[in-house]
Amino acid sequence: MLKTKFGIEVEFTGITRTKASRIIEKHFGGKLTKLGGYYDKHQIEVADGRKWTIVSDASLRPQTKVDGQIRAANNSYRVEMVSPILEYEKDIEDLQELIRKLRKGGAFANGSCGIHIHLDGANHTARSIKNFINIIASKNDLLYKSLQVKADRMHYCKKMDLRLVESIKRAKPRTLDQIKAIWYRGYYGSQTHHYHESRYHFLNLHSFFSGNNHTVELRGFNSELHAGKIRSYIVLALALNHQALTQKSASSRKVQEENEKFAMRTYLNRIGFIGEEFKNCREHLCKHLNGSAAWRFRR
Repeated sequence: MLKTKFGIEVEFTGITRTKASRIIEKHFGGKLTKLGGYYDKHQIEVADGRKWTIVSDASLRPQTKVDGQIRAANNSYRVEMVSPILEYEKDIEDLQELIRKLRKGGAFANGSCGIHIHLDGANHTARSIKNFINIIASKNDLLYKSLQVKADRMHYCKKMDLRLVESIKRAKPRTLDQIKAIWYRGYYGSQTHHYHESRYHFLNLHSFFSGNNHTVELRGFNSELHAGKIRSYIVLALALNHQALTQKSASSRKVQEENEKFAMRTYLNRIGFIGEEFKNCREHLCKHLNGSAAWRFRR
């Protein structure tokens, strides 16, 4: 479950892009280069040759804190941190420590900020991509309530398009090209355009079908500068990806969940959140759900 390589984009405000870049540079002992351009790109190359980047994102609401009060700020406070390719066992502790340092340095997230997790798509097939679509469709409501997706961000991470689900169910596509044709159906514009409208869903397959990255992106996470919550989001993304890859088939049918917390806990256990290692992850992902995690029905 934890072997798939991934990348993470974390959006925040509270500090400038330059300050955020300096914190990353100091944390890794890397070398900062200001490349500028439309996105005011800052690049930090670290000892192992990997490159972290800081860029501007126009969708963010820039703010800062003055004497403990949140105030509006200029555009230099729109910050998106983009990681290089990461490996969970090798990099998770380092990533968490970096997040803590950014928060200590004054960074924070507001309702306009999100987290996007890109998963290596090299092992995905037509079967696993169909599984992924059905898994997200069946868990739409539970995931959105668990993750508390903010209204400000709903346009950028829409729920699974049920028309897409039904189209795939009817067409029974056998190849990735056939799924790709269904994914882009009803959209206009070049399919190679980075900001294609189809990308703004919880499960973004535009990043998988277009360009060179060939990644599956999950966009349904509010931004956090809480290291434990970010870890839980990464583990969830890796577990969903592993379920899609290894399950023979998956249903898009929504199960009646009269006890949300119990349903989420048992689902998390089923996809790999087992044992003390993932206790905090389970707690973060069940916190906002109703019901009892221990009892399906009343005790």
